Amino acid sequence: MQKARFWPTKKLFPLGTALLVFLALPMLLSAREIVKRPNIVVILADDMGFSDIGCYGGEIPTPNLDALASGGIRFTQFYNTARCCPTRASLLTGLYPHRAGMGFMTGTDYGEAFPGYRADLNPQCRTIAQVLAPAGYSNYAVGKWHVSHSVTQEGPKHNWPLQRGFSRFYGMVSGGGSYFNPWTLCRDNTLISPQADPGYQPKQYYFTDAITDHAVQFTRDHVKQKKEEPFFLYVAYTAAHWPLHALPEDIRRHKGKYDAGYEPIRKARLAKAGLLGLIDPSQGMSPSVKDWLKVENKFWESTCMEVYAAMVVRMDLGIGKIVNALKETGQLDNTLILYLQDNGGCAETPGRQKTKDRVDGPRPDKPPLATQPKTMLPQRLIPLQTRDGFPVRQGPNVLAGPPDTYLSYGPAWAQVSNTPFREFKHWVHEGGISTPLIAHWPKGIATKLHNGLCTTAGHLIDIAATCADLAEAPHPAPAEGKVNPPLAGVSLRAVFEGKSLMRSDPLFWEHEGNRAVRKGPWKLVAKGPGEPWELYDLRVDRVEAKNLASENKSLVDSLKGQWEAWAKENRVIPWVWKPPYQP
Repeated sequence: MQKARFWPTKKLFPLGTALLVFLALPMLLSAREIVKRPNIVVILADDMGFSDIGCYGGEIPTPNLDALASGGIRFTQFYNTARCCPTRASLLTGLYPHRAGMGFMTGTDYGEAFPGYRADLNPQCRTIAQVLAPAGYSNYAVGKWHVSHSVTQEGPKHNWPLQRGFSRFYGMVSGGGSYFNPWTLCRDNTLISPQADPGYQPKQYYFTDAITDHAVQFTRDHVKQKKEEPFFLYVAYTAAHWPLHALPEDIRRHKGKYDAGYEPIRKARLAKAGLLGLIDPSQGMSPSVKDWLKVENKFWESTCMEVYAAMVVRMDLGIGKIVNALKETGQLDNTLILYLQDNGGCAETPGRQKTKDRVDGPRPDKPPLATQPKTMLPQRLIPLQTRDGFPVRQGPNVLAGPPDTYLSYGPAWAQVSNTPFREFKHWVHEGGISTPLIAHWPKGIATKLHNGLCTTAGHLIDIAATCADLAEAPHPAPAEGKVNPPLAGVSLRAVFEGKSLMRSDPLFWEHEGNRAVRKGPWKLVAKGPGEPWELYDLRVDRVEAKNLASENKSLVDSLKGQWEAWAKENRVIPWVWKPPYQP
């Protein structure tokens, strides 16, 4: 059994004081009448590392997330599944992703022989919304969905949000695209063009703002129409997933901040995270993946991180607007807000090299291409042109940020995001799977725990279990002839009360053959199906620098056996990757 451990932290974020007045209630009132079931808001960021936000050590200003942390709890060892689709499947269903059918990505269905890799949520699982709806919750989703194999107007929609328990949806059904002209943008069940959407016409369309505005609208509409009913709101930002798109006023705020390169930022983050009590700085950092002195175009490289920071700032501003909407509608005190991230920093490199048939240079003075009709739906993940006729540029001579660019920030900045950990998105070393979880709930988290740290390991599978617990929503029984697997996680309610977290089973991972198991402080991990297992004691080595496998063969064999048993039960094996896994 793991116990939730809390460490007091210095008050680094000033908050106003509040007087808590408890009114005596008649003994005949039930617990449910004394404390109403909370609203639940789950906010998921995309492709951001452990140390990107301020309250986890970052230099990027995130005052709204910092305030939530100061009035709530931060988890120092919270885990995702290392990639976009599996994380969303796991979060939404409370299952390991393979049990939900999403062992890989939505683009590749491996067929009936591999039920854990069908690229679609299977009918055997239930989303949080489907579990909470029978308990009287209204359910809303905004942002990135990315758990549906089919994304066409005429195709099947059985795994779109409205068919999975949500009553309203605005967002992207697939997993990425332009922030100024999103691919697979959808309102409820209809794919739309942002330029031809009568329900939302801001002066400047920017997807992060659109997600925020619809989250605020859904919140206000719910309170106005169904004031006494609780709600579940799923807010899935695409920030800071590539492409590096940001508004000019946000980019200007970070001008020159990253001109000194990677290592000064990493060292500053390590020191700050240590002062915050999030990590032990004496463990050091993972080895550098790139030498700033050898970077040929330092200006281009630093501007990539400036735009990335701008994207995070805009998301944080949006989170502040959602919190204000809750406050202004009288809902904040009894709303559980959970902020988390889908994987670690992303080392993928779209747009960073010269690309055939793409402009690698400055923007033309005039648009050389025809203007697209407002009603035309975006045609592809990486568009060929903007709506006003400019070619979308990629390459090392293109400065990121505007709508006619499409770049990523690369492995070295991703390592900065993951400070101090090893590896990136895709891999299941700490850099790929360990990211923040902030929990804020004024009525539900004991005041003495505010601004505190929980050092017990948590996982995405715990989110659905927590929602069902707090909503008093029983997990539905399976329909006749179908399997409805029980939730794999544990409720975090005990953590909010400063009690022990009752978890008896280890935590497990697999993605693209990268695999791991964590039991207590011990983590067994491997890169790819053909690579050997590595063993780390995370009490003293969160950066996974000293492999202890050769010194602890019996422990390796034990953990390996537990991973293999889990892999068989959760449809990870039969193995789809080559070379296949060898027991």
